[in-house]
Parts: sequence; structure tokens; C-alpha cells
Amino acid sequence: MAYRLGVDVGGTFTDLLLFDQGSGAFWRHKTPSTPHDSSEGILTGVEAICAAAEITPADIEYFLHGTTVATNAVLEGKGARVGLIVSEGYHQIMQIARSFVPGGLAGWIVWPKPQPLAALEDTFEIKGRMSAQGDELRAVDDADIRAQLERLKAQGVEALTVSLMNAYLNGAHEQRVGELAAEILPDVPVSLSHVVLPEMQEYERTLTTVANAAVRPVVGRYVRNLRSKLRDAGMAGKLSLLRSDGGLMTSEKSEEHPVSLLMSGPAGGVTGAIWVGKNAGIKNILTLDVGGTSTDVALIENLEARRVRTTEVGHLAVRASALDVKTVGAGGGSIAYVPELTGALRVGPQSAGAVPGPVAYGKGGTLPTVTDANVVLGYLPEALLGGTFKLDREGAVKSVQTIADALGIELFAAARGIIDIVNENMFGALRMISVQQGYDPRDFALMGFGGAGPIHVNAVARLMGSWPAISPVSPGVLCALGDATTRMRTETARSFSTLASKTDAEALAAVLSEMEAQIRAELEDEGVAAGDIDVTFEVDIRYAGQAFEVPMGVTLLALLEGGLAALTGRFDEEHRRLFTFNMESEHEIVNLRAVALGVALDLPAVQLPEGDGDPSAAKIRDHQLYMDGRMQPAVIYDRSKLRAKDVIPGPAIVIEMDSTTLIEADCVATVDAVGNILITLANA
Repeated sequence: MAYRLGVDVGGTFTDLLLFDQGSGAFWRHKTPSTPHDSSEGILTGVEAICAAAEITPADIEYFLHGTTVATNAVLEGKGARVGLIVSEGYHQIMQIARSFVPGGLAGWIVWPKPQPLAALEDTFEIKGRMSAQGDELRAVDDADIRAQLERLKAQGVEALTVSLMNAYLNGAHEQRVGELAAEILPDVPVSLSHVVLPEMQEYERTLTTVANAAVRPVVGRYVRNLRSKLRDAGMAGKLSLLRSDGGLMTSEKSEEHPVSLLMSGPAGGVTGAIWVGKNAGIKNILTLDVGGTSTDVALIENLEARRVRTTEVGHLAVRASALDVKTVGAGGGSIAYVPELTGALRVGPQSAGAVPGPVAYGKGGTLPTVTDANVVLGYLPEALLGGTFKLDREGAVKSVQTIADALGIELFAAARGIIDIVNENMFGALRMISVQQGYDPRDFALMGFGGAGPIHVNAVARLMGSWPAISPVSPGVLCALGDATTRMRTETARSFSTLASKTDAEALAAVLSEMEAQIRAELEDEGVAAGDIDVTFEVDIRYAGQAFEVPMGVTLLALLEGGLAALTGRFDEEHRRLFTFNMESEHEIVNLRAVALGVALDLPAVQLPEGDGDPSAAKIRDHQLYMDGRMQPAVIYDRSKLRAKDVIPGPAIVIEMDSTTLIEADCVATVDAVGNILITLANA
């Protein structure tokens, strides 16, 4: 039997989901993360979940992993020291950047300019130049290149980036620098810009390649260490990592191209939500992935997640495809505090994380968190993870009482204030990916997952007007589900930079066909059968003179049948939807992109036995919780005993191994055929 194991490492817990591809049976497990070495938590989880399934690691054919190693390296400033080789005259390309200062008026006065990932003293120029058409104007000088590489060697750089003028059209000069670097700096990984990002715009190409170089040593060590430990544990299966765009890449390729992993962690939840939506018959979804440290939100339309061409991590914005995920520092471990200066309650972005964690976890935490507030209000029962993780309610009460005392209010009001603020933070993030992108959130369902998502999804759905609020099956390990059910993906891009009036559909189709052959070969080399590969295309279009473009999906057949007029007409419609206007300027074809996808796992959801609407068989006990300004009677249910069509009136709590779902007063929940809990307003 073939088994697939999805593993998602979060700030607080490491989630695992094991699938038997033959029978569709699955096992799930959560184990505390080990921030000092993520592989320790992973190996602990692998041993536990294999024992539960009565298999050995040798039975796992595919190990599919979402990771935040690259993300954390950037956020924490722990990337490698990067040496940068540029063309003559471009010494300060990283410092000049785009001269963009965030913030409003006078933002330049107070904005601390971030330190470039490649320092000025580690940047060196070489002779040689390619033309804007990719022809050699001046040859490179080997002696000059060697001299600059020797200087970088003396500087002690840990990674090397080579980004030369117009290299996206002709990478011969960069290739020569790479060959000499292999001699002079044999142990230093080299990233060439025409390989990492073969697109126009020197700064974006350089920045993306520098970011790739900065995280290569960190990601490489992590991947090799994990692969070695898994092999030692007996797992001989294939190890793949989740890309920022929701696809998979081999662990070997991830060592060379780790810039594609910067949003690997959040991408798993989005791909998992698509699988849930497909099985539940819900096409338009807003996702609310609430973990211990942060909340990630995304928009899915017609079971397709929005993708963007820029991956943003902290102050860094690189040109790499990613799912359009927004992140806010609002999670179960977010710390509540009252600054002396303002005397107003604040929640996050600081987090108690996995260590020491919320006070209620009993691991030494002393500061009040969102989880502690949920415990105080009665939204979290006394135990998590199927009763194996006991909560310290008394400790939670004492910690939240410090907030109540600082504000001069009673305990429950303080706890509810913490929850209301964190819900508003989540609401703000959801508005960024819906309202601010031209979407009406009332046209979407809201799916809450992650360990804390289902406990907040009802309240946030009320703020958004997005119904139903969905608590999927196994919400706490949905990211791991996404890792396990997605497919291999690779892409390539080329700059075209031609006015639509100066080219035709046949010319575009010829280039796209070349790109298709390239990426098909890449996936075949990674073990995907030729017949299992699907290829899609994107064309970046803008009005001539604009500084940004809009990607448009296209097929070769539609392009050849409709011509460029049909493509630019679709662009006009999308531009008007996004920005409410069109321009009279000519259309410009900027970049072409081809994406190759491996076969999707056709995994149907398990159907639940059908009930008569009465959930009493799943009732655990009566309960009291604080809601709408008063204590109210509620009922706690065991999710594993619910049946399809069961109707649960609020207020109620549904508990399971990996998460807790809160159904608020004046709301009602219905269990669908595959076990999702759908919450709506009772009077709707």
C-alpha cells in the first residue's frame, strides 16, 4: 500500500496527516514544535503517526512538507552573508532600490531603511556588457572576474549572487562567472539571475536572486538534515516541499531555488481549503488560518486561489509566484498587554509561541494570551488534543486578571475584549484580500482552520457578512492535508516586452511552446509521467507606460483562435474591475509564463452516516460560557460522533483531537455529508 504523509511545521504545533492512497483512510497527529531544530518535532510526529497506523516509515512513499525555514531566516535576519557580482556602473543597485518609502506624508523621516541582503562592501563590479537585445557589446575579462571573486573570498561570503545587465536575454556572461566561482569559491552556493528569474527589470531580478542566495545555506542545511534523519528512520520515499504558489518541488530542487519557499507554510492551508471546498460543493471561500503565532488569510474563487507575482516577507518583496496570502500577528499565542503610555488594550503581534506558550499550557508562560482569554470565557474546555493536553484554567484566569486590573474592569469583560480585538485584526486582514481587491465578502464562505481558526470563525464571519462559517474536518491539520493532496509544480518565465501592435498571436504561441517543452522536461526529470503533466500559460499585460502589469491566463488554442485582440480585451475587463477605469494607451505584452503541474491526487472525502438532525448522541455534557455580556448555558459535543444533517443550535462547543469549534448564540450549525460544520445565522 502507498502512503502519503503531509507535514506542516507551525510556530506552536507540528501537524501531520497520513493517507492510505488505496483505501482513503487517514490518520492525524499534532505534536509541539521544536523551534531550535524543527526536524526533532517532525521525527517525533512521524514515529507517533506510523505507530497509530501500524506501519513503519519505510511504508511512506511520499513525504510532503510545508516549512517556514526560509521565511524565518528572512524575518530574523539569519540569512547567509551574500556576495554580489554586478555589471560595471551598478555597484549600488541594492541600495538605490526603487526609492519607495512606505507610509504617508513625511514617512521618509521616520522610516528605518532596511539593510539590503547584500551589503555594499560585499558588492563588486566586473567588465563586460550585453545589449538590450541580448548581443554581446563587450566581452567579460576572466582576470577581472577572478580578481573580484578573490576579494569576495577574502570577505568571507557564504553565498554568491551574479546579476548582470540584460542577463535575462543572454546569460553567457553570468554563466562564465559561475564557472570561475566554482573554482575559486568551491564551497559557496552560486545563484545566477538568468536562472532564478529570467525577466526584465534589473532591481527586481537582482533582489530576488540575492534573496535566493541568502537563504540557500540555511534551507540547504535544513533539508539535508531532515532528509538524513528520515533516511536513518527508514523512510526511503520521496521528499518534496511545498512551494509558495501551492505546488510541490523536490527537496533537491528546493536547495537550489529556496526563494520559492518563502510562503511555503501558509500555502498548505489554502491548498487544503480547496480540497475541502471541492468535496463540500463550495466554490468561493475566504480562508482564516489561525495558528499559535499568526493568522493567514486568502481568497479562493471558483476553487482557484489568487496568485500574485510578488512574495512579501517582512520588508522584503521578491519576484516569485505565490498564493495571495496576507499575514497578521494574531494567533492563539498573541500576547495581550496594556501600554502605560496609552492605557488601551493591545493584542499582538508579540507571541508566546511554542515555548513558553500560553499560561494555560502550563509550560512556564506568564503573559496573558488569546488562548488564555478563550479558556477564561469557557470557549476552550479543560483539555486539548483529545484529552491528552490538559489546560491550566486557574493560571489563565490569573493572567487575564492582570489585564482586567490594568483596565479597571471585571475579568470576563477583559477576556472578551482580548477576543474582540484579535477578531478585528483578522477582519482587517480579510478585508485586504477581498474588499481591497474588488471582491464582495458576502459572496464568499469563510473557512476557519488551524488550531484556533474554528474558535474564531463564527465571530469573524459575522463581521465579514461571509456565510456559512465553515469548520472543516480535521481543521487543526488542514495545512498538512494541503501538503499531502497538492501536486508537483514548476514554472518558467521570459520577458517579451513588445507592443501588441508590433507582434501577433503566432509569435507568442511559438515562444510559449518552447517554454512548455522546457518545463515538461523538468517535471519528467523529477519523476512525473509525461501523460500526467498539465501545462498552463500566463501573459503579463499592461498599458504602455504603466509601471505594473496584470497577469492573464491563456491557452494556446484560445490564443491562436481569438488572436491578441481577445487577450487584450480580457485585460481591459480585468483592469476595469481592479481599478475602475481603462486607458487609451496601446497594450504592451511584458512577460510570458508557463506552468507545469503534475497529476492531482483524486482523494474523495469520506461520507458520514446520515442522522435525523438530532446531535444528542454526540453530546458530552452541559457547559457554561460567557457571551453577549453574560454567562449562558451551552452544550459540548464530540465531533467524532456527529452525523450528517445533525443540527446544533448555539451557543455550543464542538471538540475534536486537533481543534475546537465555537458556535455562537443566535447561530446554528449543520453537519454536511462529509463532516464539515456549516454555521449560519439562526434567523437567516
